[in-house]
Amino acid sequence: MSANVNSSTLDSALRNQKNQGPAKASKWGKIIGKVLAYIVVTLGAIMMALPFVWLILSSFKTLEEISLFPPTFFPKNPTLSNFREVFERIPFARYYMNSIITSVIPTVVTVITCSMAGFGFAKYKFAGRDVLFWVILATMMVPFPATIVPLYVMMAKAGLVNTYAGLIIVGLSSASGIFMMRQFMMTIPDELLDAARIDGASEFRIFNQIVIPLVKPALATQTLFTFTGHWGAYIWPLICVNSDKLRTLPLAIPYFSGQYFSYQNLINAASLMAIAPVLILFLFTQRYFVEGITITGMKG
Repeated sequence: MSANVNSSTLDSALRNQKNQGPAKASKWGKIIGKVLAYIVVTLGAIMMALPFVWLILSSFKTLEEISLFPPTFFPKNPTLSNFREVFERIPFARYYMNSIITSVIPTVVTVITCSMAGFGFAKYKFAGRDVLFWVILATMMVPFPATIVPLYVMMAKAGLVNTYAGLIIVGLSSASGIFMMRQFMMTIPDELLDAARIDGASEFRIFNQIVIPLVKPALATQTLFTFTGHWGAYIWPLICVNSDKLRTLPLAIPYFSGQYFSYQNLINAASLMAIAPVLILFLFTQRYFVEGITITGMKG
């Protein structure tokens, strides 16, 4: 009797050991996979951040140190004279204000128009809704260079060339923004809006007090995309503006680069000051931005 008990106990122990073997191997495999994934992500982040770190450090170097070979990573004698010289050589503050005006106004108007249009396409049924929506989407397939000549002719006939209005009016709406806002607002339950209507809320109140708070991630994403696009615009301001008083930052930085010689220290300092607003905006909206990208990507 005892022999049978011992043999059964031994068999069960052997079976448990065999079952634990694959489980331990699978556990270690998951751990190794996570470690490798973190290593790859970390290396990728370092590679992505390295050019920006180099720009920051180089903006505090003198022109002589930047020209050294082999180059130095950290500045030997950090200086702030590059930033002061940028403002002394060109009216950088004026260009900065021009970029703010021609970026903030289109961003605010675009976010408003895209959110209202997205709400209309997502929650209202009217004749030709789908056709109109697909026509708007079709404009996304037209590259911007193909529209430059018609846009310039229209601005010239309207007398808007070399004006703030000419720089602003071409970016007051966005087909991609309408599409993103529409896809995001389609996730809002219709029952929630119907309940507000039953309680006597107007359509504007529903949009302002119910829909807008629920789509903050999409609004933050659209704000960041739009502001970044207008802040870094180069082609249209170059064509539309022929007065030095209306030049924006992307048109001002090339002043420090000539045919035979470039003031790379001043270019770095001006570039760092130029990208600062975008970085600040991203820091304030990154939580909503990541959430918006994730949700709109999942909803398709």
